[in-house]
Amino acid sequence: MKQTQLFTKTKKESPADEVAKNAELLIKGGFIDKAMAGVYGYLPLGLRVLKKIENIIREEMNTIGGQEITLTALQEKATWEPTNQWDDTQVDVWFKTKLKNETELGLAVTHEAPMAKMMKDFVQSYRDLPRYVYQFQTKFRNETRAKSGIMRTREFVMKDLYSFSKNEEEHNEFYERSKIAYKNVFDRVGIGHITYMTFASGGMFSKFSHEFQTITGAGEDTIYIDENKGIAINKEVYTDEIIESLGLSKDALVENRAVEVGNIFTLGTRFSDALDLKYQTETGENKSVFMGSYGIGPARLMGTVVEVLSDDKGIILSLIHI
Repeated sequence: MKQTQLFTKTKKESPADEVAKNAELLIKGGFIDKAMAGVYGYLPLGLRVLKKIENIIREEMNTIGGQEITLTALQEKATWEPTNQWDDTQVDVWFKTKLKNETELGLAVTHEAPMAKMMKDFVQSYRDLPRYVYQFQTKFRNETRAKSGIMRTREFVMKDLYSFSKNEEEHNEFYERSKIAYKNVFDRVGIGHITYMTFASGGMFSKFSHEFQTITGAGEDTIYIDENKGIAINKEVYTDEIIESLGLSKDALVENRAVEVGNIFTLGTRFSDALDLKYQTETGENKSVFMGSYGIGPARLMGTVVEVLSDDKGIILSLIHI
């Protein structure tokens, strides 16, 4: 299609109700359309950028053995009750609804539980492991306040990969490979030089995790960076104990604002125990599958690229080969 055939047009004025630079520039440039607070549609140019980013992520996930699927956004209550995640006091961002027969449903906030449930049909023996399964799938989160343009929304596509291993050692080997794959993604979209692997809290998934944080004044997080070693610590776990355990020196750490563009978690057997996902060892013993979770939001990544690679003339997207 020629540019002259596009139905979209650029706008001279910034949207009055938009404060995030990424959304302001993308709306003015005819890349996205704001439907409501925290909900955006993607117009031809914006969708092209988003799909380019998705394909970069897809190529890196395939390189480390990922197999792509798509699970459903509609989720039944019974899938989530075993992990206590249906409880609003544990997960407070559900959009919940009911079928006409009063069956309670939710719109998926993540997919650890349904992915473990699905894998029960395909994992019985140690010969069936390890497996790495991922998707690009729409998530819904009932955030109290949507902000930061397309970097934090109530409806968004997430690339979530789940690893299924026989034990922690096998899991750790893949975990290290995933770190490299993520670094490749951020290098390829042009922000690798300002993106740091960051030690952080695991939130609702695990005790600790690794985030990938990109330096930007638009970020919601505070991180402390060792620029020589290329690693950082999130403020929420910034303690002397953690600093020492990572072999860092407080004097070498520099404070910065940043936005999380990816994360990886060791889940262990939390979900496999709850959903009875087990395999039989070579000696006939039944053991729980050891799991991990690995997420990147393509739209959040797109918004971050716009935030950090734009100038006074507008958006610079050449680094992701649009």
